Amino acid sequence: MRAQFVLSEIGVGLRRNLTMTFAVVVSVALSLALFGGSLLMSDQVNTMKGYWYDKVNVSIFLCNKSDAESDPNCAKGAVTEDQKKSILADLDKMDVVQKVTYESQDDAYKHYKQQFGDSPLASSLTPDQMQESYRIKLKDPQKYQVIATAFDGRDGVQSVQDQKGILDNLFGLLNGMNWAARAIMALMLVVALMLIVNTVRVSAFSRRRETGIMRLVGASGFYIQAPFIMEAAVAGLIGGTVACGFLVIARYFIIDHGLDLSHKLNLINFIGWDAVLTKLPLILATSLLMPAMAAFFALRKYLKV
Repeated sequence: MRAQFVLSEIGVGLRRNLTMTFAVVVSVALSLALFGGSLLMSDQVNTMKGYWYDKVNVSIFLCNKSDAESDPNCAKGAVTEDQKKSILADLDKMDVVQKVTYESQDDAYKHYKQQFGDSPLASSLTPDQMQESYRIKLKDPQKYQVIATAFDGRDGVQSVQDQKGILDNLFGLLNGMNWAARAIMALMLVVALMLIVNTVRVSAFSRRRETGIMRLVGASGFYIQAPFIMEAAVAGLIGGTVACGFLVIARYFIIDHGLDLSHKLNLINFIGWDAVLTKLPLILATSLLMPAMAAFFALRKYLKV
């Protein structure tokens, strides 16, 4: 097969169906940009999970005098020194516990003033209204239930709270957004495939005279199909290149510059350039193979010799 003939036929096909080729490029670019974006979102969520789950604590809040009057869990009164010593001793014996930090009422009051000093409620609070607590760092954040089972409802304990539950709600929201992006991506891929099939068939119909002559002289089916398959692959590859450009530009302007989220949201551990660059070859390969395979199967019956 002469490469010059194939290349010339590709150029002819792209020029004859310029509008539909442009539609294929745009649809492939958008669908693969969403595909790459969903992969990067998954990486980002996993990175955030690893970063934040390593920092979450389980908090055992102890009863104070105010709780003894209003909270059923503290009906037996405020926590005593013996009860605090007993709780701490039991925590020290547990294998799942990595570190225990005690927070007094004065410490809790200072932390509250630092975080919510502008709140109208802050001016009316006093240190004796705050709760003492034990902040527990677990070796495995998934073992929260071990602490809850051991201390929830115990004398002197007002409640046992797991910060991981708050993070789970956040990550659930992020995962939901990611699946929504994947659903849109799947729809865009279907649209792109339909456009590719129609573009290839229109191109084949417009060159039916040439293909008929090639049949008469004994050309093989693959020889006839090759220009159309390459035409679809080239259009797809252009769309894939545009999609890669979208991802690189988005990473550069949203995280590093422009919005500069890496500095404005320094509590979030953003994915690095390595995560982006490793996705680009996959996107390019998909943009090349997907249109080529769609064109091949679309033409099997149409140009069958």
